[in-house]
Amino acid sequence: MSPETTRASTFQPPLPPQAPRPMDGPGHTLAGDPSRARAREARRRLAHLLRRALLGLALAGAVGAVILALRPRPVPVDGARVTRGKLVVAVEESGQTRVKDRYLVSAPAAGTLSRLMVEPGDLVQEGDTLAEVAPSLAPLLDPRARAEAEARVGAATSALGQARAQAARAEAARTLAETELQRSRTLASSGAMTKQALEQAEFATRMRVEEATSARFAVKVAAEEVRLSRAALGSGGPAPRPRHVDVIAPVSGRVLRVFQKSAGAVQAGAQLLEVGDPAALEIVVDLLTTAAVQVTPGLPVVISGWGGEGPLNGRVRLVEPSGFTRPSALGVDEQRVNVIVALTDPRSRWAALGDGFRVEARLVLWQGDDVLQAPIGAVFRHGDGWALYRIDGARAKQVGVTLGHRSDDAVEIVSGADAGDVVAVHPGERVQTGARVEVR
Repeated sequence: MSPETTRASTFQPPLPPQAPRPMDGPGHTLAGDPSRARAREARRRLAHLLRRALLGLALAGAVGAVILALRPRPVPVDGARVTRGKLVVAVEESGQTRVKDRYLVSAPAAGTLSRLMVEPGDLVQEGDTLAEVAPSLAPLLDPRARAEAEARVGAATSALGQARAQAARAEAARTLAETELQRSRTLASSGAMTKQALEQAEFATRMRVEEATSARFAVKVAAEEVRLSRAALGSGGPAPRPRHVDVIAPVSGRVLRVFQKSAGAVQAGAQLLEVGDPAALEIVVDLLTTAAVQVTPGLPVVISGWGGEGPLNGRVRLVEPSGFTRPSALGVDEQRVNVIVALTDPRSRWAALGDGFRVEARLVLWQGDDVLQAPIGAVFRHGDGWALYRIDGARAKQVGVTLGHRSDDAVEIVSGADAGDVVAVHPGERVQTGARVEVR
């Protein structure tokens, strides 16, 4: 093939010139449409700003969550308000009823006792024969026993004289108390004496009447002791049956307890039974000596938990001058003392009570009708004084207070707090001044 033929076959005519293609990449512009380029650039910048804003918000949220997690939470506390109301300071303790005048009947001589035919609760009259003491196989009275019996007759006769003197003195005191009561009633009717003084005079008269009655019973007991001692000596007059001694009821009343019912040999002075009047009851309450020093005769007492309807009223008659030691429920020895309470309600209200019944006694030491008070669990020792935490908003603030009277569940606030203040009850160690708290 010739060269001309080769050039003719490879020759191609040139293409016509083409217009440049538009480029969308950065740094290039859309040929012929600058407004679209500016809009695209604005959208790009807006998306960039939104991404940065979202990233900043996420970072701020994470920082806030960390701060909230590390922030100390409010301390939960029990709250109560300082209020005004009635405050009663009292001592509560269990007590036991007992017959005021009880008489222990014992065997007047050694011998063989017949079977007692009385039961607890039976009514006996003064002078009734309760049992018989027959002599044993040995002589009932040897010379020494006779001398002792004669001595007992003399002692019983002296005791009878002493009892009569005491009865006369009690009767004179009763007469004087009744005279004073009449005078007090006259003064009270004219307004010259307070009602409280009149009640105290009536209470004193009642006590003198009871003392006179007790003294008369003591005379009867002494007289019966003379009779018993003479009967044991064999000089008490003709016996209903030869060679035996009667056990006589010293007073009229009911049999409280029988110590030996069956027949058998007894020694002189052996306890046989107790006789008394269940209508003459008193209550014995044993208190800690630290509480008993605040109790005075005449103090009002509320008797509850006795099983009947409603509480009973009484007054302290006597605080015994001698204490005793008794172990507590935890085994710790405690010094206690008996407080004797006289019932002031009518007999019809407590007729179901008997000797040895358990009751709950509440001795009112002090009471006030309009007293600023707070729960006793809200105050605590601070140095030489007392303090509490007052809740101001959501913050605790320690405030020093001056205390007055205290009961089992409340305490009188003399100064340092006002009515309506919210205080923390039983605050823990986490509660401090300025601490954030949450009142439950």
